[in-house]
Amino acid sequence: MPLTIVTATGPLLDDWRVIHNEIIPTAPLSADDVAERAGRHRLTLAYADGELVGNATVRPPSGPGATATVIVRILPGHRRRGHGTAYLEAELARARAAGARRIETVVLESSSDGLSFALARGFVEHHRYLLEGDTVPFVDLHLPS
Repeated sequence: MPLTIVTATGPLLDDWRVIHNEIIPTAPLSADDVAERAGRHRLTLAYADGELVGNATVRPPSGPGATATVIVRILPGHRRRGHGTAYLEAELARARAAGARRIETVVLESSSDGLSFALARGFVEHHRYLLEGDTVPFVDLHLPS
């Protein structure tokens, strides 16, 4: 089933935030946080048959390595149906079209589904870190060149 991917703007930013906060409960974002991110990154929502299934963040290429970060989040009730793969492929293509030469992603360590998904698609871990006051690390991964 094909996905419809739309840019999260205006009231859709609330939907984006709800998904983020459900999947990343250790680092919840406020509406102001999301609005600020929307000014720097591409925030999207994915729908399957009109039903919201996930969100994504694409941080545009930057730095000498033209590194982009692509983060896809699929709601638990919609996983293992191909949505994550289709969404990731679409967002990877968009990042590469914007000039990305290196692609990274970030997954909360406690998200075993997210880590398994990233590793199964060729991402390789290169760093773990804790946000101040947190006890669950984030895992940085990248696609090998």
